[in-house]
Amino acid sequence: MFRNPAHPLIALASAAALLTLGATPAAAWPFAAPKPAAKVDPNAPHKATPEQRAAAARLEPLSRAAFWQRELGLDPADTEASVGLSAALRALGKYDEAADAADRALLAAPKNIDVLLESARDHIAAGHGFYAIQPLKDAATLAPKDWRPHSLMGIALEQSERPDEALAAYQRALTLSPNNPAALSNLALFYATRGDTAQAETLLRRAAADPRSTSQERQNLALVLGLEGKTAEAERLMRQDLPPESADANLNYFKSEAAPRAAAPTAQPTATPPTRTWNSVERSDAKGG
Repeated sequence: MFRNPAHPLIALASAAALLTLGATPAAAWPFAAPKPAAKVDPNAPHKATPEQRAAAARLEPLSRAAFWQRELGLDPADTEASVGLSAALRALGKYDEAADAADRALLAAPKNIDVLLESARDHIAAGHGFYAIQPLKDAATLAPKDWRPHSLMGIALEQSERPDEALAAYQRALTLSPNNPAALSNLALFYATRGDTAQAETLLRRAAADPRSTSQERQNLALVLGLEGKTAEAERLMRQDLPPESADANLNYFKSEAAPRAAAPTAQPTATPPTRTWNSVERSDAKGG
């Protein structure tokens, strides 16, 4: 019988014979040839090591922003880099850019508590606390034992003119982390802005005496002491942490206010007051205990 070389069975047999003999024509080999391994460029940029990232936290804000921008360029999905960049931009006073960076990270990681907290801090720092409330609710749900969402929530609610809810949030933060210096400081400033400087001073002295306290607790205490007319102690604390020109500006404010208050208690401020510092906003990496 005539054998048709084009018959599929014959073609397979021929291919098998060729393979047995060691011949490997391209038409007969059923698999693609392996690709050569890609060459690794030793000079290509690499992401920073954990040690380098930890060291970046000690840089001044502009250098930190540049560092984290580079990391994001290497990996746009790097949430740690997104949070780092956002915090650095916030420290530079670029609140809208900071919020944009955090919000982009939220799109990629909507349940990342660090991203949620950073987004809230950015809105609060810009004075837009209302827009921090939902991220903080989400963070509190994800981490029910973390004091930070509640302390930040107090600030956001204050900015939203909901003082009763703000007070409850501050107290909840202290229930979760008793004697936490940052939480104490935020609650103290709540009382100070409502004229209860005595209660604020008591809380801030507790905060400043804690081993975990920072210059922010001391400077908030100095602010309250200055408002109470205790300028000698306020000056000692201010000169401990502030450059001379900043300390002088704060002292001049307190002195300018002392005489008008004595003559007319309802007199309006005549100079720019020292900056109120909310510790849960500034201490972006402080978790406390």
